[in-house]
Amino acid sequence: MTNPKHDFDEELPYPRRRVQAAWGEVEVYEIPDEEKKRVLEKLCPFRPVPNLGMLMEDIHSGKTFRVREFMVTREGKMNVLAAPFYLESGGTVIDWVPARRAKK
Repeated sequence: MTNPKHDFDEELPYPRRRVQAAWGEVEVYEIPDEEKKRVLEKLCPFRPVPNLGMLMEDIHSGKTFRVREFMVTREGKMNVLAAPFYLESGGTVIDWVPARRAKK
């Protein structure tokens, strides 16, 4: 029996840059805006996949962001789909919740 290759294990075809995170150095993919939807659909474990304009909250940082601001890092042999605050707080896609509307 063969072991299927999961998408999250495959390196993405984009350049990477090394950056410092709170826990050490990681590589961040530089994904062009026009490719973000495709990458999100490939890496997001949830269905339906959130749309790029959706306002989300990262529960680790307590900050809100538009899904289009996500980042993907390469750590070891896997890709990590994360909030734009990942380098400081560690919030991955499993830590995203729809943002509450601001009270009037």
